[in-house]
Amino acid sequence: MVMQERTTANLGFTPYHSQLLAHRLTLEGLGQDAFARSLSTARVEMKPHQVDAALFALHSPLSKGVILADEVGLGKTIEAGLVIAQRWAERRRQILLIVPASLRKQWSQELASKFSIPSLILEAKSYNDLRRFGQAKPFERGNAVIIVSYEFADRQVDAIGTTHWDLVVFDEAHRLRNVHKKAGSARAKNLKRALSEPFKVLLTATPLQNSLLELFGMVSIVDDHVFGDEFAFKANYMGKSAGASGLLMLKERLRPVLRRTLRKTVLEAGHINYTNRNLLVENFEPADKEHDLYLGVSNFLKRDDTILFGEKNNPLVLMGYQKILGSSTYAISQTLETSIETLKRRHRATLSDVADIETEDEWSEEADEDEEEDVPVDPVKLQAEIAELTALRDLARSISANAKGEKLIAALPKILKQIVAKGGAHKAVIFTESVRTQRYLRDLLDANGFGGQIALLNGSNSDAESKAIYEDWRRRHAGTDAISGSKSADMKAAIVDAFEDGNIYNRRQL
Repeated sequence: MVMQERTTANLGFTPYHSQLLAHRLTLEGLGQDAFARSLSTARVEMKPHQVDAALFALHSPLSKGVILADEVGLGKTIEAGLVIAQRWAERRRQILLIVPASLRKQWSQELASKFSIPSLILEAKSYNDLRRFGQAKPFERGNAVIIVSYEFADRQVDAIGTTHWDLVVFDEAHRLRNVHKKAGSARAKNLKRALSEPFKVLLTATPLQNSLLELFGMVSIVDDHVFGDEFAFKANYMGKSAGASGLLMLKERLRPVLRRTLRKTVLEAGHINYTNRNLLVENFEPADKEHDLYLGVSNFLKRDDTILFGEKNNPLVLMGYQKILGSSTYAISQTLETSIETLKRRHRATLSDVADIETEDEWSEEADEDEEEDVPVDPVKLQAEIAELTALRDLARSISANAKGEKLIAALPKILKQIVAKGGAHKAVIFTESVRTQRYLRDLLDANGFGGQIALLNGSNSDAESKAIYEDWRRRHAGTDAISGSKSADMKAAIVDAFEDGNIYNRRQL
């Protein structure tokens, strides 16, 4: 039997096309030289630990992916960007990024500015527009990295699951940590099922928060076969029988799939110099009514016999109430009203009752949100509980001044003065997890000398000021690639730009 040698000539290529093909294959080659080209084309000052993390991901002996778990501030975005850049250079360009909705625009800008990689943010409107204009499979592009939120990925999980992906990156991947639980997040389970085959990079600063089983859950997203089943994991690595040797075994088992760099390690190596943080603590004393409200709600939450929460209360719902209680009386008053209406429908409280928490999506996925309808209850007890919550709601509504807010008004000028004295801009960022507290603070600042100087950033940004900032931003960036096509992502970019430039819309002109 004579074997025919396959050459470019007998494939019908001219010498010119043969050289062109050889050059392209060289550019697509794997190995250190190929990765060096990706490094050289990146417009970012990379640190050694970031390069090492990217190489770890690219050369992992596990075929299905890795977890990059560096501590906060060490540049996991750069690490993932290097992996994406390498796949892009290899022309393996069917790449999916699943990120928190608030970070979609930031990821798009980072890929463009640091790695010259185009991206497309897909959400409901842009996805449907593409389908309307004849693109039956909007995820199958190959000319841009696809960026989606966790929520949108879940809604389009079937389309995502039927797409051949060269690489999938999960940012804030700890959202998936309870995927192994029987009553765990349906969203995490859907994404795990749909994306079981592609190579995955999971990014998280907190791979472990409450239990070693969270590591089991996250690793199972990468590859179900690393640890076997949950029973085997518990037997080998948890409990008294495992002991210290079990933890050492776990560390070795994780070595090929998980890499974590600590801040102290990088500091000791002298690779990063962090900006010093100057703390200024302002103490405040809540007024008598605020104190009474706090005690009343706290005592209610501690009880295990309430109709609202049931005997098997959801700890995440309780956590939501506690966060809102500590935020402001304006926040808790509306939540109490929602709870009263929930009781009138004879339902148990669910996570939808604490939807005021702006970061709720970071933990609500861990719980079953199905309401229990027609819960049999004692009508006398039900009316007593409604009356108790009504009294607490009325108490909250009667409080017009919050001690914490008043302390902010007193401290803010002093803080701004210190910032300017150190060479900073006359600006401050105020964080709150409650959108109702955010509105209260906006009105409070407006009334105390900061009117027309405030921008709000939250999940919806449906207020008139935000809309005005967005429209002005769109006019100034018309015809440029600054506009991503995702309104929610562009809205956040517009507000951040307005804050940075000092171009805050004066709502008194509306």
